Amino acid sequence: MADYSKLGDVEAIYLDCNASTPIDPRVGEAMYEMLHRNPANPAAKVHVYGQKASRAVEAAREQVALLVEARPEEVVFTSGASESDNLALLGWAERAHQQGTTHIVSSAIEHAAVLEPLRHLRDRGFEVDLIAPGPDGVVAAQDILDAVRPDTGLVSLMHVNNVIGTIQPIAQVAEGLADHPALFHVDGAQGAAHHFDELADPRIDLISLSAHKMYGPPGVGALVCRRGPKGPPIAPRSFGGEQEYGLRPGTVPAPLVVGFGEAAKLCRREVSERLEKNHTFRQSLLEGLAPLSPIFHGDLDRQVLHAVCLSIPGVRQKAALLRLRDLIAASTGSACSAVSDRPNHVLSAMGVPHSHIEESLRISWCHTTPAVDWSQVVARLAPLAE
Repeated sequence: MADYSKLGDVEAIYLDCNASTPIDPRVGEAMYEMLHRNPANPAAKVHVYGQKASRAVEAAREQVALLVEARPEEVVFTSGASESDNLALLGWAERAHQQGTTHIVSSAIEHAAVLEPLRHLRDRGFEVDLIAPGPDGVVAAQDILDAVRPDTGLVSLMHVNNVIGTIQPIAQVAEGLADHPALFHVDGAQGAAHHFDELADPRIDLISLSAHKMYGPPGVGALVCRRGPKGPPIAPRSFGGEQEYGLRPGTVPAPLVVGFGEAAKLCRREVSERLEKNHTFRQSLLEGLAPLSPIFHGDLDRQVLHAVCLSIPGVRQKAALLRLRDLIAASTGSACSAVSDRPNHVLSAMGVPHSHIEESLRISWCHTTPAVDWSQVVARLAPLAE
């Protein structure tokens, strides 16, 4: 794995893997031939270069499908989970009006790539119920299911929250929807690298994925569309080509897709080792920061092993990041919302006091993250807390 602990003259250790993970060198190697030796469009199957590119794309499609136990033809490549979320929600909406099922149930802690399309659909006349989480950062499955009505056409619940790392009860929701015709969409971006087995439930109709959240390249993702007897349950949102089964026209970026496939394969193969390393790092963090008496947001027992969100009483987030800039590179929350000055919507939905929201930091790592000298972190931040 490339050494991301140093960047030029910057010594800070990279701790923002929830925003984007390092690319595994083996992923880069898999992409190399497509980038430098085969310029072909995979749709140009009239010559050997196009045929080879097409085979590489389809091999990658199989690897992504295996990750969530889907069929290869159910994997639609996109530019990432944000596009996949939009395609899932807005593509479903095109058919919902015809069926009279215009009620949607989702959660108040979804990524903006879900919440913004839902806001758009509400403006178009759809009914949207956003279910709040508990103080533990988990949306209760029963609260989701209690909101489902006969005219509910879509339920959308993220797998792992991108800010606090809590694992949401998608299995229980899937079970509760067993006899309901509503589509079930899961934004799986943050959990697929380590908890892909939970996405294999066949009752989950639509799954959004991003390669750059699982040690693959940025700029590519997928929408897994499990197909019923009538084909894909959504309509296209853009037009101009037959690529990706007509759901996502445009030239398929073969090098990126190949990297995505390799990353998915490695996630399946090495998940146990990666989880163990993440757990070890997490324990060192919890023990190392204990002198600062941090407040952890979300139930630590229901969180992934590669991320925490915490507040250090008396230490504003921007002051903390500035003081630590040459030690660690952490964040204040979702990179997609970093330009906003609004309080973090996830912590607000949990009822976290505004003062603690202003002190909140998100720290996220991976199996290759080097050890951090937490005593130096404590030494830098302790004076600010006094």
